[in-house]
Parts: sequence; structure tokens; C-alpha cells
Amino acid sequence: MVDQPDRDRTGSKGSATARSPLRRSPRSVAGQVFLLQVAVVVLLVLGAILALVLESRRASDSEARSRSVAVAETFAHSPGLLAALQSPSPSALLQPVTEETRQQAGVDFIVVMDTHGTRYTHPLPDRIGKQFVGTIGPSLAGQVYTESVHGPLGHEVQAVVPVKAADGSVVGLVSAGLKVKNVTSAGDRQLPVILGTGAAALAVATTGTALVARRLKRQTRGLGPAEMTRMYEHHNAVLHAVREGVLIVGQDKRLLLANDEARELLGLQADAEGRQLDELQGLDPDTAELLSSGRVATDEVQRAGGRLLVVNQRPTDRHGGAMGTVATIRDSTELLALAGKAEMAGNRLALLYEAGIGVGTSLDVVRTAEELARIAVPGFADFVTVDLADPVLHGDEPTGAGLNLRRVAVNGIREDHPFYPRGKLIDFVPSTPQAQGFGSGRSQVVPDLSVAHGWQAQDPEWTRRIIDYGVHSLITVPVAARGIILGVAAFWRSQKPEPFDDGDRSLGEELVARAAVSIDNARRYTREHAMAVTLQRSLLPRALPEQSALDVAHRYLPAQSGVSGDWFDVIPLPGCRVALVVGDVVGHGLHAAATMGRLRTAVHNFAALDLPPDELLGQLDELVNRIDLEESDSESGIGVTGATCLYAIYDPVSQLCSIARAGHPAPALVRPDGSVVFPELPIGPPLGAGGMPYETAQVHLAEGTQIVLYTDGLVEERTRDFDVGMELLREALSHRNRQPEENCRAVLEALLPDRPQDDVALLIAETRVLGAERVAEREVPSDPAAVADVRAWITATLEEWGLADLTFATELVLSELVTNAIRYGSPPVRVRLLHDRSLICEVADGSSTSPHLKYAATTDEGGRGLFLVAQLTEHWGVRYTSQGKIIWAEQPLPASAGIPNGRRHEPSTAVHVP
Repeated sequence: MVDQPDRDRTGSKGSATARSPLRRSPRSVAGQVFLLQVAVVVLLVLGAILALVLESRRASDSEARSRSVAVAETFAHSPGLLAALQSPSPSALLQPVTEETRQQAGVDFIVVMDTHGTRYTHPLPDRIGKQFVGTIGPSLAGQVYTESVHGPLGHEVQAVVPVKAADGSVVGLVSAGLKVKNVTSAGDRQLPVILGTGAAALAVATTGTALVARRLKRQTRGLGPAEMTRMYEHHNAVLHAVREGVLIVGQDKRLLLANDEARELLGLQADAEGRQLDELQGLDPDTAELLSSGRVATDEVQRAGGRLLVVNQRPTDRHGGAMGTVATIRDSTELLALAGKAEMAGNRLALLYEAGIGVGTSLDVVRTAEELARIAVPGFADFVTVDLADPVLHGDEPTGAGLNLRRVAVNGIREDHPFYPRGKLIDFVPSTPQAQGFGSGRSQVVPDLSVAHGWQAQDPEWTRRIIDYGVHSLITVPVAARGIILGVAAFWRSQKPEPFDDGDRSLGEELVARAAVSIDNARRYTREHAMAVTLQRSLLPRALPEQSALDVAHRYLPAQSGVSGDWFDVIPLPGCRVALVVGDVVGHGLHAAATMGRLRTAVHNFAALDLPPDELLGQLDELVNRIDLEESDSESGIGVTGATCLYAIYDPVSQLCSIARAGHPAPALVRPDGSVVFPELPIGPPLGAGGMPYETAQVHLAEGTQIVLYTDGLVEERTRDFDVGMELLREALSHRNRQPEENCRAVLEALLPDRPQDDVALLIAETRVLGAERVAEREVPSDPAAVADVRAWITATLEEWGLADLTFATELVLSELVTNAIRYGSPPVRVRLLHDRSLICEVADGSSTSPHLKYAATTDEGGRGLFLVAQLTEHWGVRYTSQGKIIWAEQPLPASAGIPNGRRHEPSTAVHVP
């Protein structure tokens, strides 16, 4: 069967060889007849044309001579000619007459001359008076003479006639003639008829020859005797050389022809040809019945002596007559085996291709293992289990301390499988194929599980259930990549009766090898992602600081594709104030997380200086520019590709919130009645852009207002516009009496997809107010004697607040600070006490001069005041305002005083004491 195309080509060549000489050679009978007819017709036409030409020439010459003689004689005997010749001027008289006569007679010229040959007339006037071209002697003797000459008009036929006087003497000559080319004859008109007749004869000969040729081809099949002999030899050679049996059976069920291949395939004896089919020994009865039936058969399979024969049978008469049948037989035993192997190889290639595109679609270890288990069923195995070392699931390499593997994937043709469930931690005993494969790195084939005692030693009861289920064969392949064994994949067979063999082993190894690379990539990604997330979470605030100004809830969600540079912060500031920060570094990965950590640290440092929001963002912008310059000059060449930030300071006493932003989305404000607004705030360029100042805006917030800060990953998403995200945020927040924690959950549920593509930082802070009963302030005159009044005011205020234990220290602190403000500062001088989680003392004056803490020498009279302040308080510092500076100090409250919640439910104003 494999060689069939070669045999077809051989037959085609033989046929072409036999037919091509007939198509090209002219020596066939029809060709010879056709050539003979063409030659006869051509010769007849040529002979007729030659005779016609000769006759035409003769007739033309005779006609020209006769016409010339007639015209010349007529003119010679015309009346008045003798008188004109004897006149003094013959040319003047005769030239008009001769021209008129010439045109009427249809000749080319009439020339009258004297007896010496001098012309009196001529069609060409310049020839008059010149000597006549021609012979005039015979005419002077009284004869009419004709001749052909080359005269002034060309090749001419002319006649010369004498002009005689009354006495018979010759007194002049007259010549008339025609040019030869102007002589016409009947021959010229007969030439097209002769040519047309010849062409018609040739066409008739061609048609007759074609008809004869077609008849000859039908009779001889297009072959001559030599060709037929050669073709018979070729067909006989091909018939016995072809690797396909050919049988011809007559209508009387007699075997007429059998080639060598047919004899061998059917086991026919040497003298089988010419015998009846039922007389042939060794011929299978079913095959004999098919050959003798004469019916049409196409690729019908017959068995003969352990062989599978494919038989095709057709009648020899294509018109359906009873001339017999011809059958072709080919051995398909090996072909079927090869077809089975080819089909199996094709299925394996298809399975490997499906594994190539279906395994490793994600960077998830468990999902990749599940994809391997899904691909292999049912094309390769009936059940698949995948067991991986526990460290692999967390991104680490197996430690090799034991054979504890966790089952991460189970898949099969049925759900009620008898295998260990997914998630179970399995301790394989050393005798199992799984343990041997994991330890050696080589796959194991177990053709019959019922006799595999090493496998049964794992769990006799469980393994018995697997065998009773019908599972009979197993292949275990270690999941290895880059020299590291990550686990073991097991392929089980139950419905397919044949056990696994070495060919199946190679296919299983190829499948697992492709999946192992994807699993290892997912493991590495898990490790890198976990490291990046750990780094980012370590850079984010682990716990929010204690403060009374805001009730804060927050969320941080890293992107599925990797960590990013989103961050938030809550920073307590002096004077019960709290700073809220939200920022976003463009990009993902460790670089973005590290940059975020640097920016967050910088914000903390700048916040410690108690800078207003616009100045803090300006300092942060300068820092980002320096980071870009440093990292652009480094080997990595990676700078900060972009960062945004929003910085807000909330004061629970004045209820003012100061906000500045650098390319960041505006916050949302949820009022106590549940309405949501997005305040119009000036926006500055992103950090690092430089060149533009930042602006601070102040917003007065009612108590219970929630400030919602977020990064763009919350509202921006590929499937929706930014405006749609903002509207969804408004709808999610538009509810009354909902706590910040509840709003955090509602916002994330409403806006985030299942797998967010970007990090999300969300910070919701509900404002509180430090009530008037916990705020005390007064102005201090610029007189050192006023310090005593301040001490008395302090004593009374602290007793009212129940903080009498702090009176002594507070008096010393404020006495020193007020004295310094009066002595070194400038008016107005104000003192304020805040009762919050600590007792805060503030002294403000109109000077921007900053005091400095120092160690005073024993001989110094001053310089010990700030030292005492630092020793008696927990914290102290200076912050600058547009009116000057404020020196503040904090003292911890005594345990008996408790910590106020800082919340009040009625409007309040600061207490002013004169």
C-alpha cells in the first residue's frame, strides 16, 4: 500500500511512452495520407498558377501589340496627316490631335516622326524634336513593325507604321504603344479563383484526414503495431512488478490473469490461470465468493492465511456488460499496524500540544498542578494525582528532610475516586513508587498494582480500596525543574485494560517536564511576590498610633500581579492635631515598594518638623528629584517613574482640615447626614515634576464628618471610566450612621473586582472635636509680673480638670516658657492648655526666634529653663505659624485621671480666660 503511488506513476509513464509517439510522429497512416494530400494539392495549385502566369504574359503581349498596331495604322491613315507633315510646323498641328486620339484609343503614347526618326509629337513635350527610341528601318521599307523596348515611359510594347504618300512613298512614321504594367488580362482575375479552389481542396483533405485518423484511433486504440507490441511488454512488466495483486476473471468464472503479487497473497498454484475459481486450491472461500460474484467492491477486507487483504473489484466493461471483472488486492496487515502507531503518535502529539498551551496559564502553583491533572485525563490516564512538597506551595525549595508531600490536585474520569483527598499531607513510605521517584528523580512504572507489595505497604486498607475500584496500573513521575525535585505526579489506569509501558513512561515524563517548569516558575513567583508583599507590609504602618482627633479605619490590598507603591499613614502632631497621608508610586515590584518606604519615611521626618502641607509636599518633591538623579546615575538607571501624594492635617480644636495634594485624587467628605461631596481643591503636579508650587486649602469639618482618602486603584479600572468609578464611590458612601469600618467594607465590595490589577490604599477617618471643657487659653501681657497670674490660672484650671497632681510641674514649665516669651519674644503672648490623652501646654508669641536646649555651666546665670522643661515633660518642641511660633510641651496624665474619648455632641468654642 505504501508503494502504490510509485506503481501509479510507473503505469502513467508507460502509457505516456506509448502514446507520445503517436501525438508527435507524422509516420502514422493518417499522417502519411494527410501529408500526401497536402503535397498533391500544393503541386496542383502551383502548376495552375504557373500556367496562368505564362498564359497571362503571352496574352498580355499579344493584346498590347494588336492594340498598338491598330491605333498606329488608324492614325497613319487618318485624313489630313499628309498635309500636316508637309506643313511648316507639323508639331503644332499634330501634338493636340495625337494627345486627344491617345486618350480616346486607350494607349500610352502616339508618336509621329519624320523618316529620320525625329519626333513631331510625344506625351512628354520635352521629348519632341528628339530621336525616336526604337527600330524604324522595317517601317521605312513599308512594313508594320512591333517590338518591346525601354523608352521614356518605361517598359513599352510599341508598333511603328509607315505614312505613305499617294505615290506609295514613305513620308513619315507613326508609333503607338502601351506600357507593359498597364496591360490587363483575364489571367489576373482567375488567380484568386485558383488560390481559393486550392485552399478548399486543402481543407477537404484535412477534414478527411481527421475523420480517418479518428476512425483509426478507435480501431487501434491509437497504437500502431510496434507501439502495441511495446505497450504490451510494458504492461506485462508493470503487472508483475507492482506490489498489488491484480486478478481478471471472465464471465464464465474462469481466472484469466493473475500477477505474481496476487499469486503470493492468495496462495495460488502456478497453473491457476485458465481454471475455474472453485477449482483453485488454497483460495479462501469468502474471497472466492467475492471474485465469482462479479459485484462491485470498494476496500472490502478479506482474511487469507492470517493476512488482512483489501479487495477492490470492478467490471471490465465500463458500460455494464458481462465481459468479466478485474480485482485488485493489497496486503493491509502491516499498514493497519502502522496506522495504529501513527494514530497513537498523533494522539500523543495532540496531548503534548494541549499541555503546552493549557498548562502554566497562571503563576499559581496549585492551579498549574490542577491543569496538569486535567490535561492528562482521559487521553493518557484515567486518574491523575499531583503531590508537592509543602515548602513549594509557599515559594520555597523542598528541604529534603522527609517524604511528606501534600496532595494538591486530583482528577479523573469519575468523581467518586478512592484516592487520598486534596489537601492531605501524605508521608510516603520508602518502598512506594512515589518515594522512590522523589528520592531518585527517575520515573517508576508499575504494570500490575495487585502484586506491587511495596506500593501496598503505604496503607494496606486504602490500597485495597484502589485495587477493588479497578485501578490496575501506575506511573509515577517526579516533578523536577532546574535540578530540584518539587513533588511527584502519579498517573493511574482503570478502564483501559492495557497496562502502562515504557512508551507511556516517556509520554508521562514529557507531560510532567512541561508542567514542572511552569510549577517552578509559579513557585519562584510566589516566593518573589511574598517577599515583595512582606517588604511592602513592613514599610506600611503595622498599627495606627493612638490619638483622639479621628476615628480611623483603613484597608490595603496588594494587586494580584504584584506589589505596588501605594501607602497611607496617620501621624499625630502637637496640639492634638493629626496628619493623614495617602500616596502612590507608579509601577509594581520591589523597586516601587522600596521607593514607597523612602517616601513614607521622608513624610514622617518632615511631619516631625510640623511643616504645613504645601511646604511638606515641596520638600517631598525635592527629595524625589534627588532620588531620580541618584538612581539615574547608578547602574540600574531606574528612577522614580512617578508618585502622587495627598497630605492633610486635622485640628480637633478649630475643626479645620488643611489639605494639599500632588497629582493625587481629591478626598471624599461624608457629612453626618450621609451626603458625599468632593471638595474643589487646588492640585499640584506629581512629585518629581518640579517647577510648580503647591497650595494648601482649608476645609471646616463638622463633627462626625468622615474624610475618605484613597489611591487611584480604587476608582480606576480598565472596564470603566474614572467618572464612573467616582460615582460608584459616592453611592457606596452615601449612608447615614455608618462607622468608618463599615464604610471600608462597603466601598471595597462596590468598587473592586475579584482580581484587582492595581494596589488599593483606603483610609477613612471620622472627625472628633476636643470640647471646650478641655481647652483653656488666655493672653499674657508683656510684663514679667504677669507670670504669677499665669501660675494661679494654671492651678485653678488643673484643679477643675482633676489634674492637681500635675500642678507643680506645669507651673514650672509654663513659668519658664512664658518668661522666655516675654523676655525674648514679641507680643502677643498666649497660653493654651489642652486636656487630651496628655496635658499639652502651649505658649505662642509673635517672634520666629527658636529657643535651643543646652547644658549651662556652673557659672552661667541662665540657660537652664529649657533643660528643666525637657526633664519635667515627656515631649516638647517648637512649631512655626504665620503669626510667629508656638512652644509646646506634653506631660503624661496620671493613672487616676483616665483618658478622655475626646468626643462631644454639642457645638463648642475655646475657653478664653482674661
